Order: sequence, then C-alpha cells, then structure tokens
Amino acid sequence: MRITGKVIGVSLLAMTAGCGTLGSLNPFKEKEKNPPAKLVDIKSPIPARIVWKHSVGKAGLYVFSPALADNSVFVADNGGNVERLDAATGKSQWRIKAGTDLTAGVGSNGKVVAVGGTKGQVLAFDAANGNQLWKVQASSEVLSAPAVSDELVIVRSMDNKITAYDIKTGERKWFIQRTTPPLTLRNAPGLVVAAPNVYIAQPAGRLLALALSNGVPRFEVPVAEPRGTTELERVSDIGGNPVVLGSDICAVTYQGKVGCFDLQTGVPRWTKETSSDVGVAVDQRFVFVADDKGAVAAYSREGGQSAWKNDSLANRVLSTPLSYGRVVAVGDFQGYVHLLSREDGALLGRVAIDSSAIQSAPVVSGSNMIFQTQAGTVAAIAVE
Repeated sequence: MRITGKVIGVSLLAMTAGCGTLGSLNPFKEKEKNPPAKLVDIKSPIPARIVWKHSVGKAGLYVFSPALADNSVFVADNGGNVERLDAATGKSQWRIKAGTDLTAGVGSNGKVVAVGGTKGQVLAFDAANGNQLWKVQASSEVLSAPAVSDELVIVRSMDNKITAYDIKTGERKWFIQRTTPPLTLRNAPGLVVAAPNVYIAQPAGRLLALALSNGVPRFEVPVAEPRGTTELERVSDIGGNPVVLGSDICAVTYQGKVGCFDLQTGVPRWTKETSSDVGVAVDQRFVFVADDKGAVAAYSREGGQSAWKNDSLANRVLSTPLSYGRVVAVGDFQGYVHLLSREDGALLGRVAIDSSAIQSAPVVSGSNMIFQTQAGTVAAIAVE
C-alpha cells in the first residue's frame, strides 16, 4: 500500500504550523521500484486543444483548485495572488494581493471569494472588484478551500474545527469540533454546500453533514473504517471534496472505499473497495475514481457495479478526474491531461499544459475543462 508525502502527524502541528511531514516521505520515492507508466502513442486521437492559458503563480507545498461562479474562474496561489478570470477567454478581470501567503482556495458563490492564509487567516473579497471585505483568524492552518453559501463562509482547520462566518462581516456564527486521528492526509478533506446542509469530508473516513443555519449535525457516517495495525495503515481520510448530484453524495477514502450515500439521511446506497486521496467525479451514470496506483475506474452510480478500469497510467500520480461529455479527464505529475472514454475507459487523447504536476480538482465551464498546475498555469481545454 503506497503511503505518500501527503501524510502528516497532527500532533506536530503546534511545532510546525502544519508544515511538518513524516520524515522524508515523498510520492516519487518509489519511482525506481514502481516507475510511472510511459506514455504510448494514441492511434487516431480525438481532437482536443488548449483554448486559453493564464499564469497565476506557483502553488508551492499546497494545492489550489480553481472555483467557477458567474461565468468566471477564481484562482489563487501560495504567494498571495487572487484573481478573477473570464471563463470563456481567460482574460483577467481583476488581480489582487491578499497581503499574506496563502494555503487554500478558492471558494466562491459568485459574490464573495474566500481563501486561507499560512497563519490560519480566513480572508474574504468582493467577487466584483477584489476589494477585501474582512479577515479573521481560524484556530489553526486551513488547507481546504472554504465553502461559500449565500450567507456563510465555512472552513475546516487542521485541528478539525469547522467554523462558519457571516459572509458580510466575518462574524463567527457557529463552530463544531471533531477529534482528529494521530495521522492524516496533508491535502485536507474538503467541504461542499448543498442547502440546507454543508457536507464535510472528515479524517478517518467519515462524512459529516451539518445544518447551515446553526451547525447542528444532521448525520455522520463512515465511508470506510480505518484498518490495519499501524497508524500509517489506518490512515483512511476522505480524499478531495465529496460530490453532490441529485439525491446522492459520493466520496472516496484513502486505503478504504468509494461509495454513494443518501443526501438527506446518510444511508449508504453502496460502497466498493479502493484507495484514492484525490476525490471522485460523478455524472448521471457513473462514479469515477483515480486510485493511488494510477488506475482510473468507473462504477455504476446506481449500484456501484464496476463498469471499467484502465491502468495504463500506473504510478503517474493522477488528479481528481473530471467527467465531461464523452470523456473522463485526469491530470498527472508531468502536466499532461489524459482523455479517456466515458463508456469503456479507452485512452482517447492527451494534452500537455506544462511540465509541473496537476494536483488540483478541475472544473467545467461551458465547453471548456479548466485545470490548474502546481506551477500556476491555468488552462482551458476543449474536446471537439
């Protein structure tokens, strides 16, 4: 079972401000033993092209995913840049300096943009012009992009405290504290708003639903239970953001399972064994997973039956997948976006963005798929 450099000891947070790792663990340390699959020529690749590119700045040790709202893409970087781009053209509409290095972002509802700072700050900006609205101090470092509803900005800090702030003033409206296991993934589990609840991916493989109005728990269910005899073997955090579609919420855990659950009650619809730290993609028919060995798999959304699996990208350290039209797209550690058939998983094409890793979750805007690399390139890709 591969343990990556994304694992940290939470007991070290006070000493390291959240930047400590376990020794020199490195996701490419086993490259010689398990080398990344070589890229092979694709016969008759489907037409795909980069529509536009824009550079925002490097992600550093963190992961920044683009946020889509109001026909705009909101992006940020470790150096403190926050920017609004036109989703169709990539043209900058405004760019501001947050005044501090950043660790998380971006969350937006189209009216407010929220990010997290290196010292645990939560900052909110007017989406129309980039003017700062407020800044508050969270209880510890924030690694997950804030979730933004019509009335609240909700963050999960590294001490597993979930706090909701008034979207206009930054006043704390409610908070809830959950325990944290000795070891967790460094790419902290995410949050998603689906009124009247906010859903929080938790360490130890649990999915938590809280009422937006007051933070009262609606349900808490295990996607997977920790297993193993050592703390490393028992790391089973939910990877990436849970995904809501219709009456389902779906998620995947590291060293655990993928599954879908009833959005209102948390009752499991199905779960299947797998391991991923980057989250899922969900469409009307399938749930897609890029696992920690580099295989991409599709499961029936209705019952969890295996539809297909493609392991031709083994050990290429894949990103969160994205389902769009006839393709499923995933990024890799060398800046390639690979295009697979939604129906059978066949490799249909690839596009190179730059030579740096794609670790963030992509988004869809119109006919474009938008990716952000660790070097800070934001690119829109169209499949024709």
